[in-house]
Amino acid sequence: MITTVRVVRSEWHKLWTVRSTWITVLTSVALLLGVGVLMGATYTSGGGDSDVDTVVLTLYGSQLGAVALAVLGILVTAGEYAHGLIRASLAAVPRRLPVLWAKAAVYTATVLTLSLVTAVITFLTAQVFLHDTDQAASLTDDGVLRALAGNAAGVTLLGVIALGLGAALRSVPGALGAFVGGVLLLPEVLGMLPYEAVATALRYFPTQAAGVLGSATPLPDAPSPGAALLALTLWAAAALAVPAFLLTRRDA
Repeated sequence: MITTVRVVRSEWHKLWTVRSTWITVLTSVALLLGVGVLMGATYTSGGGDSDVDTVVLTLYGSQLGAVALAVLGILVTAGEYAHGLIRASLAAVPRRLPVLWAKAAVYTATVLTLSLVTAVITFLTAQVFLHDTDQAASLTDDGVLRALAGNAAGVTLLGVIALGLGAALRSVPGALGAFVGGVLLLPEVLGMLPYEAVATALRYFPTQAAGVLGSATPLPDAPSPGAALLALTLWAAAALAVPAFLLTRRDA
């Protein structure tokens, strides 16, 4: 009998029995922790980064780590199409949509937990070097825990967007190109346009919203953390809605 628990358990097993999961996860952890330690060890008070938010400073590596986890999200869905394994998955679960929801749920739970734990460890490790500088901070300071959790949420939702692109395009190179071009680079290109309406809209684009969530202090001309989280959640939901629609209307 096919149940939600069994489908989720199957996707969990598939996620952790492929080498790419371990490679991307360890790469993300190494980038976040390594850059955080580097920033802490090389920082001096009154330097060029003295006005940067402490959480942002210590988690600079999350921008690179997010790309590694986005690759994992793409491999979770498009990777099965590349190897033809999706046919077996959909044959085992004829209703199809539970497979997509299970993949998204397993990925979200894994990446959110991993990102939050790594962010906290990185912040505390960097503070070993920053404790006697103007960037000294603790977990109990205003906004710090919220920013650490927000950083993890932002990275996770960006990965869910990548997962949705992989499921919709069914191609690892295509989804990776769409993520890099559409999610990472397009806002930078649009930001060059001299229109206030464009600048306002860009504040709610995925990468910009994720940046708001990862800052312990309010960013100038940026939406509130709540609005940024809502915007990023809607982007992720839309990224999953498209492949969900297509999955019921085309062959595997």
